[in-house]
Amino acid sequence: MKEEIVIAGFGGQGVLSMGKILAYSGVMQDMEVSWMPAYGPEMRGGTANVTVILSDERISSPILHEYDTAIILNQQSMDKFEKDVKPGGTLIYDGNGITRHPERTDINIYRVDATEEAARMHAVKTFNMIVLGGYLKVKPIVKMENVIAGLKKSLPERHHHLIPMNEKAITRGGEIINEVSLVE
Repeated sequence: MKEEIVIAGFGGQGVLSMGKILAYSGVMQDMEVSWMPAYGPEMRGGTANVTVILSDERISSPILHEYDTAIILNQQSMDKFEKDVKPGGTLIYDGNGITRHPERTDINIYRVDATEEAARMHAVKTFNMIVLGGYLKVKPIVKMENVIAGLKKSLPERHHHLIPMNEKAITRGGEIINEVSLVE
C-alpha cells in the first residue's frame, strides 16, 4: 500500500499541520512516511502545500509529480493540482472560495464544506481537522487512535486541551463529506 497525497491551500488554513498529523499517524502505524512542505515567504495568506507519502514499503523519493489524492482548499490550488491527480485517484475540496469546480470525470471527487461547518461549530480553527475527517472517511488509511496520537505529537502541550474539540471536528468531517457526481 502506498498513498501519495498533496494538501494545498492558503497559509494559515492548517495545510502543513494537517500533513504533519497525517505523517505522525502513519509513523504510529509503523508505516514509512514522507512529509515535504512548500510555502512562500508570506506564510499566512500566501499559498502553501505539503506532500505526504504513507507506505508499507520504503519510499524512494519525497518528490511527486502526480498524486493518489489531492486535498484542495483554494482556487489557486485547484488550478494547479487538479490535473496532477492520477486517473482513478481522489480529489477532495472545500467549496469556500472555489469559483471553478473540478471538471475531471476520470477521478473521484468529494466536497467537504469545512469552512461553513467550522463556523457552525463556533470553532474556526478546526477547519483543517474537518477536512482531515472527510479524507479519512473516504480513505481510512490510518486509525483514529493514531490520528489522536499524531495530534498530541504535533500540538504543543499547552494546546492539548483542544484535542477533544479537534477529535469532534474530525468525526464531523467524516459525516459531512459528499461525493460529487459529474456527468460526461
